[in-house]
Amino acid sequence: MDEKTSDACDIAQSPPTEPIPGVVDARPEVEGETESRLAFTPAALELIDELWEMHGPLMFHQSGGCCDGSAPMCYQRGEFKTGGQDVLLGTLVLPPLTSGAAGSGTGADDGGGGEGSPREIEFWMSREQFGVWAHTHLTVDAVPGRGSGFSLEAPEGKRFLIRSRLL
Repeated sequence: MDEKTSDACDIAQSPPTEPIPGVVDARPEVEGETESRLAFTPAALELIDELWEMHGPLMFHQSGGCCDGSAPMCYQRGEFKTGGQDVLLGTLVLPPLTSGAAGSGTGADDGGGGEGSPREIEFWMSREQFGVWAHTHLTVDAVPGRGSGFSLEAPEGKRFLIRSRLL
């Protein structure tokens, strides 16, 4: 291939495999793990703050599959029922919101971000998808665009997506 045709398949153009600067690691929740396999970019954290102010305590679920299943879905805490078919991958711990939080947090007991208490946001993944991504670090990012499905950010003109790298 000459240089003019090699651009479409140039490996150097691939996304970086190094951690993204400015990310916040989630607390690891997978049994036996001490290092986080989950992080959130500053753009994701900003969108999470906006959604928390509008909807109260949040949670994420990553189901797998194509289309919407390959994007992390954000719900009000408890709106998506998890069970034995799901793995709690990590918990994002954020400081309390400082002003105007309209959320329905009830205090430190549930990580609801009541006055002075941290906000805890669980990130769940289907057990089947976890089996596929077992050796992958996931970074939740937010980008312009309209998500779909029932994820809370859908009407906000932004969407969550996963950036991945091998552990």
